[in-house]
Amino acid sequence: MKVLVTGSHGQLGQQLASLQSAACREEEFIFTGSDELDIADATAVREAVRRMRPQVIINCAAYTQVDKAEDEPERADAVNHLGAAHLAAAAAEANALLVHISTDYIFGAAGDNRPLTESAAPNPMCVYGRTKLAGEEAIRAADCRHLILRTSWLCSVYGHNFVKTIVRLMQSREELRVVNDQIGSPTCAEDLAKTILHILRHNGPTDEQLGVYHYANEGTASWYDFAAYIVKYAGYEKSCNVRPCSTAEYPAKALRPSYSVLDTQKIRKTFGITIPHWKDSIGRLLDAYNPEGD
Repeated sequence: MKVLVTGSHGQLGQQLASLQSAACREEEFIFTGSDELDIADATAVREAVRRMRPQVIINCAAYTQVDKAEDEPERADAVNHLGAAHLAAAAAEANALLVHISTDYIFGAAGDNRPLTESAAPNPMCVYGRTKLAGEEAIRAADCRHLILRTSWLCSVYGHNFVKTIVRLMQSREELRVVNDQIGSPTCAEDLAKTILHILRHNGPTDEQLGVYHYANEGTASWYDFAAYIVKYAGYEKSCNVRPCSTAEYPAKALRPSYSVLDTQKIRKTFGITIPHWKDSIGRLLDAYNPEGD
């Protein structure tokens, strides 16, 4: 089986590259970054898929700068929406499976604060969320074989993410103020990558298993809880005080969901996976992360 991975320079793309040689020995993986395959270019996508002839396309490419997207809506849409549409059209033509990574940011303000199932009504509050939702809709409209995996608060030893930002700041500041009224589930990219490879390794998904799934690490947290755990785990709680604040006290250009905990029962039952608690996974991430290596 030949697998094409887009967005290979991002967190999840790099994590898949680091794991696939051991997990999927019989598959041939082709990793492409935006410099090699710009998914916003319909012609380039179509020609690449025709040339490479993959059976699976894993789309890790995304415009993920949430605040910057408010100033660059066309660029965000070109990648998150139109890029997904181009890949879906090419996948449909090639009869390939498209595994597409989406986000909890397609959801909006808190409802009854219950974990969100795959059938929950989307209501994105920012350009990033709207363009990612449009990408999902384009994939469904293309009628290709697809898995859409929505995830949240993704972190890893690769790329730019919340864990690495807090590690850097706690070493130079005596105090950090972090919002405590946005609730979600931190997710380790390594765990998500392992789940994707597990599904492929077990010859899945079947046609009955296609569709939308939620994947996030177990447990919930505010960004404040998340930051406080990182600082304590790293042994900096005496030298760096983490203080909670409200979203109103720490305004950002893009609005974020106030509650975006994802219900993961469907993916656990369908594919027989166990999902670790976020504290366990983030602890392993911190053990593996070497700030001096960045």
